[in-house]
Amino acid sequence: MDISTIGKEIITRNRKFQDILSRARSVAPSTATVLIQGESGTGKELLAAYVHHHSRNPQAPYVALNCAALPDTLAESELFGHEKGSFTGAIGRKIGKFELAKKGTVVLDEISEMPLPLQAKLLRVLQEKEIDRIGGTRPIPIDARVIAISNIDLKTAVTEGKFRQDLYYRINVIPLTLPPLRERKEDISLLAEYFLKNYCLANQKTINEIDDIAMKMLINYSWKGNIRELENTLERAVLIQPFDGAMHQRLAEIVAPATPRAGTRPAAAPPSGFVSCRHLPLT
Repeated sequence: MDISTIGKEIITRNRKFQDILSRARSVAPSTATVLIQGESGTGKELLAAYVHHHSRNPQAPYVALNCAALPDTLAESELFGHEKGSFTGAIGRKIGKFELAKKGTVVLDEISEMPLPLQAKLLRVLQEKEIDRIGGTRPIPIDARVIAISNIDLKTAVTEGKFRQDLYYRINVIPLTLPPLRERKEDISLLAEYFLKNYCLANQKTINEIDDIAMKMLINYSWKGNIRELENTLERAVLIQPFDGAMHQRLAEIVAPATPRAGTRPAAAPPSGFVSCRHLPLT
């Protein structure tokens, strides 16, 4: 299975993460706004897709927008659309993300990077359930569920004056905070084996299993980039050629193992089985 084209799975046996998945699934059929926070690489986009997949309208559009990737001059048009001739370069009508989503889901990734003036307009949209295209003459009702994503603590951003307090309270209806991989030690072996298998299949490689020394290296590593860094590490290990040694020798070229504290051992897996949640590919 090529995980880059078919989609991805949420794989965990961490009790805290399982509780988050249970909470996400229980609120998914509602229309409540969801705020997902966590460090980069922890799976926030996957959790957003998971919520959409278990919503009332999983076949409806899933429309994602990275707020940090848009110039200020285009952000409002991307979200709410514009009419022909409403500004220089507006050669035709443009439908914004909220209209495109219809009864589906709008995901606002890195919402902390949204300019303050646009935050005020988004607040009104969430309150009134309607948008105004730039240059439009009438409001347009919308029925999309909003999922906001942030890799920084929005409460701190509010304190620092970088994020509107009223918008924070408006989007913080269902808060879900993902733990970093260093707090999910029991998941590292599952994820590593999953990524190894998929990248071997994707690249038509045959590779031995992850030996005990290699697994200990992975478990003791700090993973500041979280799951994304672990995935990239396993992909790199699969692609390094030529190589005839054990997996731990291959990994030694990629990661510098963190030294475990004296008297500590890798976390043991809890008795419960892992949760594998297949869902839609991200857009």
